[in-house]
Amino acid sequence: MLNEEQLLIQESLRGFAWQTLYDLSPVWDREHRFPSEAIEPMAEMGLFGMLVDPEYGGSGFDTVSYVLAIVEIAAADGSLSTILSIHNSLIVGLIQAHGTPAQKDHYLPLLAQAKIRGCFALTEPDAGSDASAIRTRAERKGDCWVLNGSKQFISSGSTADIALVFAITDPSAGKKGMSIFLVPTDTPGYSAVRVEDKLGQHASDTCYLEFVDCEIPAENMIGQEGQGYRLALSNLENGRIGIAAQAIGMARAAFDIAHDYALNRTSFGKPLIEHQAVGFRLAELMTDLRAAELMVLDAAARKDRGEACLTEACMAKLHASEMVERVCSGAIQTLGGYGYLRDYRLEQIYRDMRVCQIYEGTSDIQKMVISRQLSK
Repeated sequence: MLNEEQLLIQESLRGFAWQTLYDLSPVWDREHRFPSEAIEPMAEMGLFGMLVDPEYGGSGFDTVSYVLAIVEIAAADGSLSTILSIHNSLIVGLIQAHGTPAQKDHYLPLLAQAKIRGCFALTEPDAGSDASAIRTRAERKGDCWVLNGSKQFISSGSTADIALVFAITDPSAGKKGMSIFLVPTDTPGYSAVRVEDKLGQHASDTCYLEFVDCEIPAENMIGQEGQGYRLALSNLENGRIGIAAQAIGMARAAFDIAHDYALNRTSFGKPLIEHQAVGFRLAELMTDLRAAELMVLDAAARKDRGEACLTEACMAKLHASEMVERVCSGAIQTLGGYGYLRDYRLEQIYRDMRVCQIYEGTSDIQKMVISRQLSK
């Protein structure tokens, strides 16, 4: 399914992730520290500009190549793959598709080189899966818009340089009254009030944001006024493909640990893998993992061909995010008590992967979208 260029990307990133990132991941996890030392080498490899057009200084790779990159980074560290996925799928994706020429000329080269990074501020304390229920307001004031409100569960909210903020500009228009604004995070009135203490992905900050009389120029609107909800929906494919790829990478890392252990650990006079209970478990997990990988690659390939692939992206995200929990649980079971210890990294992967069933649309939301397509 992969061409020579894609295979080269996969091979080179696997070596980079293993040699440069893998041993640092537990340190970032324990210290709850942003992986700043990984950003520059990843930027030099073009990872932050994978989906940016070459005319703006990006790599201009296809979606399949991007999926392969996310898989390899996620296999080394889940948090880094989240940072990379948000940057490419959501921030670059929206600005490149719907930004003004001036916005693209200014921001895309900086994003491609990771000189700036972004966050995607849609979710609110009372508006998670139901994005149409957001309450953050933007009011026109001369040549500016003034934002007031709050956002919850915003990845990279305290480390980003720019935020794409969804706000209501016309309360009487329902979903059609939502707009998107590009907000530099050093703008007065923007504040990351709290960095959440989470189960996993400790190296990726997840924040509660507040906007208090946050004033930005009118030209910082992305798209047209009232297009926010539609543009958010139009970008779902990218985000869900990215999280599905992340789940593949973390599942592969967990499976490899269990497989290696089963090959080398002896019990009752023979390697663990030769015991049918263990061998069959690993066979099922590998089959589950491979099926999810093919679903993600299929969704990515469809997107590269210009086909509508929201259903395929949702199915890939649903299956991959639930598959990774089964694989991690099975891997821990294979190691027994050792799997419960930090020494083998499975407990970190187990914590990091759990959110895959929640962000970029919960598993329930994926099922709703898929079932709606079935009813048409």
